[in-house]
Amino acid sequence: MRVRRRLGAAALAAAALLVSSPGLASAAAAPRTPAGALPAAAVPVTAAGAAAAPMAAPAFTAPGRTLRLGAKGAEVKMLQTRLRQLGYLPGAVDGRYGGSTLTALWAFQKVNGIAPTSTVASRTWRALEAPRAPRVLVPGGRATRVEVNLTQQVMVLYVGGSVRLISHISSGSGIPYCETATWNGRTQRFCGDARTPTGDYRTTWRRSGWHTSYLGKLYNPIFFNGGIALHGALSVPLAPASHGCVRLPMNVASALPKLLGTGVPVHVRGRFVQ
Repeated sequence: MRVRRRLGAAALAAAALLVSSPGLASAAAAPRTPAGALPAAAVPVTAAGAAAAPMAAPAFTAPGRTLRLGAKGAEVKMLQTRLRQLGYLPGAVDGRYGGSTLTALWAFQKVNGIAPTSTVASRTWRALEAPRAPRVLVPGGRATRVEVNLTQQVMVLYVGGSVRLISHISSGSGIPYCETATWNGRTQRFCGDARTPTGDYRTTWRRSGWHTSYLGKLYNPIFFNGGIALHGALSVPLAPASHGCVRLPMNVASALPKLLGTGVPVHVRGRFVQ
């Protein structure tokens, strides 16, 4: 994002994203998987072209039950387990359909050409049985890289040539702004176009926990283009909403720093159309 000063950090939204529903897990449920845990093995993906290809994943038979946000039980656990197998992060595999499972579901639906919704019905269950791989944006790119698809609002981390993590994102809104903030002990005015620029970059500096920027607070930011970062936020809506950064769900931002080093290529492509 170009501003009078080189900025691009996304502000923390006032409203929080939906959180996990309260309630007790089924007595017959298996032990919980930690919320930040990732699949033990990455999902192999061919990068020979940009067309979507079937995911190499264990066989899965979908249940017939329609799930809605707040649902609990064995079918929710099946959904969470399947999403994790495919490289998405649904939070704890605890049989509770909350906010982390919702954002993982959104990412899966977008990759599979389904309009994102909180309802898990027949079309989504069928896609979970025969899932697509994310569209490769940079065929022949480095084996370990990040691809940010602004059109789909999805981020994919490849490690060693395989999909390691797929996440829902919210990028720059594209709405020009001017905001006044106190920075370095004095009140200053910052203006910009709230755009996430396309291009080829590399990860640079980072901060752990909450980092205060010119335009708000960022959780576990990993910068890749001046003041533009991949970072966690309490609000990651379906439409682009940041000042230019790439917002991630909080559980994804908690896991990402352990997987993404410094100097890793970050490729940003596409354009979101409302």
